[in-house]
Amino acid sequence: MRKTLAAATSLLAAVAGTLVAATPAQASGPLKEHAAAHGKYFGDAVDTNEIADAAYRPHIAAEFSQLTPGNAMKWDATEPNPGQFSYSRADEIVDLAQQNGQTVRGHTLVWHSQTPGWVQNLDASALRTALQNHISNVVTHFRGDLYAWDVVNEPLNEDGTLRNSFWLQKLGSGYIAEAFRAARAADPDVKLYINDYNTDGMGAKSDGMYRLVQSLLADGVPIDGVGFQAHLAIQYGFPSQMQQNLQRFADLGLDVAITELDVRMQLPSDSTKLATQATYYRNVTNACLAVARCAGITTWGYTDKYSWVPDTFPGEGAALLVDENFQTKPAYTAVHDALAGGGTEDTTPPTTPGTPSTSGVTATGVTLSWSASTDSGGSGLAGYTVYRADGTVLAQPTTNSATLAGLTPSTQYQVYVRARDGAGNLSTASATTTFTTSAGQASSCVVGYNTSNWGGGGGFTATVTISNTGTTPISGWTLGFTFPSGQRITPPGWSATWAQASGSAAVTATNLSWNQTIASNGSIGLGFNGTYTGANTAPTAFTLNGTTCATA
Repeated sequence: MRKTLAAATSLLAAVAGTLVAATPAQASGPLKEHAAAHGKYFGDAVDTNEIADAAYRPHIAAEFSQLTPGNAMKWDATEPNPGQFSYSRADEIVDLAQQNGQTVRGHTLVWHSQTPGWVQNLDASALRTALQNHISNVVTHFRGDLYAWDVVNEPLNEDGTLRNSFWLQKLGSGYIAEAFRAARAADPDVKLYINDYNTDGMGAKSDGMYRLVQSLLADGVPIDGVGFQAHLAIQYGFPSQMQQNLQRFADLGLDVAITELDVRMQLPSDSTKLATQATYYRNVTNACLAVARCAGITTWGYTDKYSWVPDTFPGEGAALLVDENFQTKPAYTAVHDALAGGGTEDTTPPTTPGTPSTSGVTATGVTLSWSASTDSGGSGLAGYTVYRADGTVLAQPTTNSATLAGLTPSTQYQVYVRARDGAGNLSTASATTTFTTSAGQASSCVVGYNTSNWGGGGGFTATVTISNTGTTPISGWTLGFTFPSGQRITPPGWSATWAQASGSAAVTATNLSWNQTIASNGSIGLGFNGTYTGANTAPTAFTLNGTTCATA
């Protein structure tokens, strides 16, 4: 078995929880040097095709003190067939890390995705045996070469409950503890993490993770840390109270780490978007620096040339620190300067936004606008959140206006607005505005809904047809439906403006300018890509402008 090089020993001690002396970094030094000055690592996620890139490889060595194999250690790569293990891709990355004096984070042992069909189709007894055997074999192979493993990846729904994966369905909630105990039996020294996305700030999902980790600790499960993926997007706002969220997990006696950081935007990029992105990167860096038990930060790639974002989120990208030609972006400078300067937390909220005014009230929508807030805390104004009086989130625009769609006809709404900055600080609420939607236009409609699953399970494409069976045209429309099985749309979709609030199963699709009229006996087509877990059950009820449609 390979042995970790001595050059990595001091950093390994730091991330393992041992105090090491921080040494000053040169002002123009690489990211890893400035992170090490704080006793932390700065890492990169790579695949074998990337490390073969002669233009990329020097950056990997120069900037990073830790590597994560992006895909080479997942189940479909290491055990594609029962009992047949393959480690060549992962070994190549580990060997490079050792040549560079870098530590390695293993990713991942148990996940609902990128797990071969033969595993998913096993009965409960055989699945438990396969889990134990896989973890034992893989962890043993890399024993002594890794500082940490993501043992269980993405076990939660957006509301903080356990994801209804094949693991949960067949083995129950105990599969998580079983996986950690199997990993500890195979390697008593490696750090064992649980890892998930959208847990970066305070919220329902991070609360669910907190409860889960508390339960694991209470049951004596050998868990050492919590990974926060931090796949962020500037159009959705910065996670609320990220530093405080990291700290509460650290206060449980656990390490925390930023494990898959990137910050995407809707393309094309521009100077304003890039500046907001830089603010997000700086805020994540400052949050980690402020928490003593934050072991370090790993970006999910370094160059936009190899980013996963464009293929997963059509129309979005530019998510990483340097562009396709390895030219640094403002985000790189922001991270570098935060690490070099130590960073300070912004705790100053934006000013209170003005009272919302309404225009263009229809049966299913309204346009709101208000006087803009200002922010003096240094992290920049990130946007606004529009709430209904009961606290329901209706929209999260980045400017001081919002068009709401999918409202219920003949219904009174009371709404208010809060501003948010890049550090997640929220302003006090604006004054409340009240409006009532109109009665709406009755229509005769039929909706067809068809899906095609892809990606080995977990992804799908939906095509929707709306037919007007009435005698008059439908002018302006909003389609509404509710997912029954926890599916999520992947914006932007096509032929409509698609919307699904975080944590909500309700979906709306609003016409574009070119297809706002559906002629009598006419039809239009639209669609979207989405994700699912378990069964991809189709919605059973659709509304158009608040009126229930028949289904084809």
